[in-house]
Amino acid sequence: MYLYIFIILGYLLALTAFNFYQARKVKTQDDMMVAGRSLGVTKMVFTLVCTWIGSGTFIAGAEYAYRAGWSSMWMPAGAWVGIAIIYFLAGKIRTFGQYTIGDILEERYGKFARLFGAIVLIIAFTTIVSYQFRAGGYILNVITDGAISVEAGQALAAGFVILFTAIGGMIAVAHTDLPNGIIIVLACIVSVPFVVVTAGGLTAPAEILPASHMLLVSPDFGQYPFLKAFSYFLATMFLLLGIQSMYQKFYSARTPGDAKKAVALWIVGTIVVETVVVMIAIYASSYFWADTSFDPAAVVLHAAREMVPVPVGMLLLSAAVVVVISTGMNYLLSPSTNIMRDIYQRFINPDAPQSRMVALQKVLIVVLGFAAFLMIFVPTVLKSEISVLKYAYFAYTLYGVAITPALLAALTWKRATRQGGLASIVSGALTAVVFDFIIPYVAPSVMIGDDPWGIPSIYPALLMSIGMLVIVSLLTPKPDKSVLAKLFPQT
Repeated sequence: MYLYIFIILGYLLALTAFNFYQARKVKTQDDMMVAGRSLGVTKMVFTLVCTWIGSGTFIAGAEYAYRAGWSSMWMPAGAWVGIAIIYFLAGKIRTFGQYTIGDILEERYGKFARLFGAIVLIIAFTTIVSYQFRAGGYILNVITDGAISVEAGQALAAGFVILFTAIGGMIAVAHTDLPNGIIIVLACIVSVPFVVVTAGGLTAPAEILPASHMLLVSPDFGQYPFLKAFSYFLATMFLLLGIQSMYQKFYSARTPGDAKKAVALWIVGTIVVETVVVMIAIYASSYFWADTSFDPAAVVLHAAREMVPVPVGMLLLSAAVVVVISTGMNYLLSPSTNIMRDIYQRFINPDAPQSRMVALQKVLIVVLGFAAFLMIFVPTVLKSEISVLKYAYFAYTLYGVAITPALLAALTWKRATRQGGLASIVSGALTAVVFDFIIPYVAPSVMIGDDPWGIPSIYPALLMSIGMLVIVSLLTPKPDKSVLAKLFPQT
């Protein structure tokens, strides 16, 4: 136990020292928000991998694999398609070269679209940060053999991520993601053969797990299994297509060409890591299946402790630690950037000096980090069921339906109008909230599983968002050429 703790603690201390060193370079908004627009292809690739591969993969994805087997591949597959699509937009995004997606939304749809988009992003990203803290609690609980409870561990993880992010901003995030990304990729690949052998060989899952775990679409998904499976695919794809953390990385690239090359390599790294994590989770599930007290969310972590040699286990647990830190930092930095850029600088103090902007953003990082911690702490105190998978699915859905359709239209569809974009953002967000929070409480009789009438919320919310975007845009006057000039230079 102590060996695991000392190795991981030593790595975290080294990252902290490096973070303090990099923090000396943070002087301006560009430094804090987009790393001075200085990242080359190598750092871009690994920081993109680290941003996407978080506890949504190691914890939520593993929990999903434990419950559904190979059907859980629907969730990461959405990301792969999303990356393939965004490849064609990466250079354009870098050419636009601002700070947040709010800059794009306002350019096409006006200041209120920027404001509403920022509000949705803050809610979704704070939710994502909250379950990174929960994942940190699982990790500390496993590596200390229960000496540190999940509850205490999530508090420690929260404190570390908040401090780390506030110190160095994007400069620290991007540069520490290089070693973190190498550890993540290496640990996942090296662990697989050991887990397979310990589980009993290649056929072990088919022999031990329920037959439904071997199907492409698990019948356990509810009344409409394919709809449920495809909802995970859509939620992940639409989150990735519009996610601000990725756009900030594109803004951080040295050139548009570097941004595009990085995306091409990013898809390879993401496919490898997410496939391997699902494999580890499924084979580990067969190994631990008889243990009725087992927590599905921690299946990969227990595999690292009990199914592989100690050096490999250290590497895999270190990978789990760094994904929590890296993803927590990225998703904590992003909404603080929105508040500073899309609210404070846009509506309150447009001429604020750079030093004040940097100082205020650091304060906001602490405030948002504490809010994220409360989102996981309050259910803990109330002894409510906490599922990282459910937290992830809600955050993915809310962001994907409210932001992504309007954002992609802003980049690709000249006919999209200010009224259409605003209607899309508001209607998508409201529909997701109604289906996920209001209907389950006011009309519990219509719930089939976790969904009203058995229909996952992303379908009505996405239909409403895209429908309002298209219909309202076609019913309102075409945007003026001056509105299109920055995003469509040849118009």
